[in-house]
Amino acid sequence: MTNIIRGNFQSHPFHLVSPSPWPIYTCISLMALTTSFVLMINKFTYVNNFLFLAFVAVIISMSFWWRDVVSEGTYLGDHTLAVQRGLYMGIALFIISEALFFLAIFWTFFHSALAPNIEVGTKWPPMGVSSINPFELPLINTILLLSSGITVTYGHHSLIHAHRNGVLHGLFWTVLIAIFFTYFQSVEYLDSTYTLSDSTFGSCFYFGTGFHGFHVIIGTAFIAVGLWRCLSYQPTENHHLGLESSILYWHFVDVVWLFLFVSIYYWGS
Repeated sequence: MTNIIRGNFQSHPFHLVSPSPWPIYTCISLMALTTSFVLMINKFTYVNNFLFLAFVAVIISMSFWWRDVVSEGTYLGDHTLAVQRGLYMGIALFIISEALFFLAIFWTFFHSALAPNIEVGTKWPPMGVSSINPFELPLINTILLLSSGITVTYGHHSLIHAHRNGVLHGLFWTVLIAIFFTYFQSVEYLDSTYTLSDSTFGSCFYFGTGFHGFHVIIGTAFIAVGLWRCLSYQPTENHHLGLESSILYWHFVDVVWLFLFVSIYYWGS
């Protein structure tokens, strides 16, 4: 069947994107961000201002890029079933790459914990490191994340069954719980007795939990955008690719936290 898209006849269901300035702007902004960050670490003068400007440039360019993607899928009808399958595959591959990233972190942790060398006192946690009690703030955060997984699933199923109030309430509570999780994680960092430079234990702990916290912040923004789009009546029960992608990403964040809690907080302590 021949489709008519923007006045052009084509005999395939795929979306051939129009020329856009946002990918190159995003690349330039990211290059400026990473360069400024490296210069900041090396204590160059006044580089903090450039770092802030680069970060703002990244947010602006990516926001305009995603705005165009939302318009293509919501208003222009470019996201056909074939396009949606490709986007689903892209999200799946992205989550797999993230899982392998965290696998490397766990590999490092267990490599050091199962056979601690003489530099850390041949014990784990190393000598002089007082680990965090897993049944205090970490347990609260675990309950919060598991609860957020329930609320976001409730919102998803409500959208499938065209129950608008359920969608809004489910996503709202998910975002609120995620904010509380991030706050408690920052409190935990402030109260911990060791730092990133305290042996391999401190490096693995902050690297793993810190990057997970970064993913939580990204997932919170992801779901918050989905909530805003639901308020604007954009997703439907048959077409909600962006929201479903954010939900899949959030479930991945939940699963990673369970592994972090069991391995680093409980077993590793």
